[in-house]
Amino acid sequence: MVWDAWGVPAGHKPLSDGIRALLTQVFGISGQPVARREEGEVPLVPSALSETDHTGLGALIGREHVRVGDIDRLRHAGGKSTPDLLRRRADGPQDAPDAVLFPADHRQVLDVLAYCAAHGLAVVPFGGGTSVVGGVDPVRGGFPAVVALDLRRLDTLTDVDPVSGTATLGAGLTGPQAEEKLAEHGLSLGHFPQSFEFASIGGFAATRSSGQASAGYGRFDDMVERVLVATPQGTVDLGRGPASAAGPDLRQLFVGSEGTLGVITAVTVRVHPAPDAVVHEAWSFPDFATGAAALRSVVQTGAAPTVLRLSDEAETGLNLARTAEIGAPPVSGCLAVTTFEGTVAHTGARMREARDLLAAAGGTPLGPEPARQWEHGRFGAPYLRDALLDLGVLCETLETATSWSNLGALKAAVTTALVDALAAQGTPPLVMCHISHTYPTGASLYFTVVCKQLDDPLTQWSAAKRAAGDAITGTGGTITHHHAVGADHRPWMTAEIGELGVRVLRAVKRELDPTGILNPGKLVP
Repeated sequence: MVWDAWGVPAGHKPLSDGIRALLTQVFGISGQPVARREEGEVPLVPSALSETDHTGLGALIGREHVRVGDIDRLRHAGGKSTPDLLRRRADGPQDAPDAVLFPADHRQVLDVLAYCAAHGLAVVPFGGGTSVVGGVDPVRGGFPAVVALDLRRLDTLTDVDPVSGTATLGAGLTGPQAEEKLAEHGLSLGHFPQSFEFASIGGFAATRSSGQASAGYGRFDDMVERVLVATPQGTVDLGRGPASAAGPDLRQLFVGSEGTLGVITAVTVRVHPAPDAVVHEAWSFPDFATGAAALRSVVQTGAAPTVLRLSDEAETGLNLARTAEIGAPPVSGCLAVTTFEGTVAHTGARMREARDLLAAAGGTPLGPEPARQWEHGRFGAPYLRDALLDLGVLCETLETATSWSNLGALKAAVTTALVDALAAQGTPPLVMCHISHTYPTGASLYFTVVCKQLDDPLTQWSAAKRAAGDAITGTGGTITHHHAVGADHRPWMTAEIGELGVRVLRAVKRELDPTGILNPGKLVP
């Protein structure tokens, strides 16, 4: 990916004159993009890796796989949140890892961790670099140097078992690479988060990722059957059967551990045959509460589509403004998107049942086209964020989840907190929300916030994020549903799991990572 924005250069396109004029009118900006530096023009804090450690690490994985050049370091300088990108575009030297390591396999990862533990080097596991919560920031944590451990060479597919419906994937495979390899066997994982094009299998596991087809295939942690982990203390290999009762499920200790307890090097996951049929249908609901109740009825009846999401009035309106330029039909109220995958017979039966439930709950069918348009553009939204940043518009997202009965109260509380925090700074925002992940007992809420940037946008957003986090924890939501904890959500972890829960996490970390080298400053308070 490019160093100071999302994705690849080909994905970045200028906003249309109409959208630029609308932004100028609403937010009072000039409408002229700011100049951005070339990658080679960015000064970095000099590498603190000693020649002794460079040589020692090179002896383990090959000196050519220990890189200290500015380009490699800059490309591992953090994730892709709005604060990450704002910091990267700021003047002055950029912080970056002191070296980037590219191990080839599980054994080399073990050797690197043992060396770093013995020599006091912090280690940040690095997959696709798509974290939006500071999860891959190069925090030294009191150590003299920090290295990024890039897992891209762990890119194999092994142990395909079509009878059991499982496959073992290397942690360094990206989403598209995994799907391509599985497709050769007529299989699919079906995990398509917005970061799909760039994020890695190891990152999916380490952050409890949720894909856009979670209603049909579950979250990534639901898919994990076995996990192989390298730690400074040795190897952990967990998952001997699909439903073991041999004590607590320790797989789930590492799934979601964000590189703080060990480095996931391979996962055995549940896969399924590539679907024979894919059918789309969109719906309109008069308001968000009606739409949410409709989604609940479908999920609790067991008729959930593969994809099931609902945009509120503000998000539906913005999508209308964006798609009107390509002649898309207007959508009023709140837009819901459904996709059904599987065999022809099963897809048809589920679609008929869901359609009856959605119609009975107040929905109006819109046909397949709005759902297809959403699917066509589902990976492009982060590029829009970057175009807004270039014009002086602040754009960021946050997410949470709660029970169905608390959904309305939580949505209102977070929206109010964001509006109040930003309006108090003279930058009243547009706050949009959608449901993209549903469960029998509750659902996620995903917020997008857009407002004019101030001269110090990091401080501006920090105040809004703090207000939103307090509103989430104070109104019964989880501080994160699928973005993970990283550094950004760490201040709310004690409220999330309690003082005793924090002590349990710290005890586990002491056992697995006694010197504390693994991803300092993340997850564990």
